[in-house]
Amino acid sequence: MAYTAETPKRPLTSDELRARIPGWGVDLDPKDRPAVPKERFDPGATGAHWDFPECQEEKWPRERSIGHQFLTPVFGTSCPPKGLSGAMRKFAFRYSEGRAAHWLILLAADRVDALESHLVSFATLHPDNPITQTGIRSELSHHGVSSRLGKKRVDLNHQWMDPFIVAAPWVLSAAGVAYAVTGVLQKVRRRSKSHRREWPVRLGR
Repeated sequence: MAYTAETPKRPLTSDELRARIPGWGVDLDPKDRPAVPKERFDPGATGAHWDFPECQEEKWPRERSIGHQFLTPVFGTSCPPKGLSGAMRKFAFRYSEGRAAHWLILLAADRVDALESHLVSFATLHPDNPITQTGIRSELSHHGVSSRLGKKRVDLNHQWMDPFIVAAPWVLSAAGVAYAVTGVLQKVRRRSKSHRREWPVRLGR
């Protein structure tokens, strides 16, 4: 036993382990390993015709971990960085993947990306619907309250954060739209009032 004055037991031999654990050591013989062809260096058997694969074209500067010497030959292009969230993602790669700042900034960028997507959706013919796409209707129709009372559900621990994560972007978006519309209406009213004041003066001249 560890942390005692007793002499530690010697490790079991391969024969003892094989007798004790059924199937132990089945991959000791390289011939029995399924991955042996990959472990053996034989370029002729793979059919590769290059020493280093041809690198994929970069259509924009890709994010690369500072722990890597160069960008991998193949990378994804389905979600190019855009807007404020894209700038945050690029900034996150200034930190190593072993730093908490790297991942915390990426998590925050995901939230910003979601908010940006919500705002952009309002300029399309199919804007996001917070009633049908956030699960609010299912809370009312599928026993949302009773499924939480007296239950030991793991998600109840972070349930208090859901209004901030799910509802806050919608509330902020609605407040921003209302603020913008109010500002536009005020400018229109001011201009209309100024035009009304100028008309009598012009007619008098």
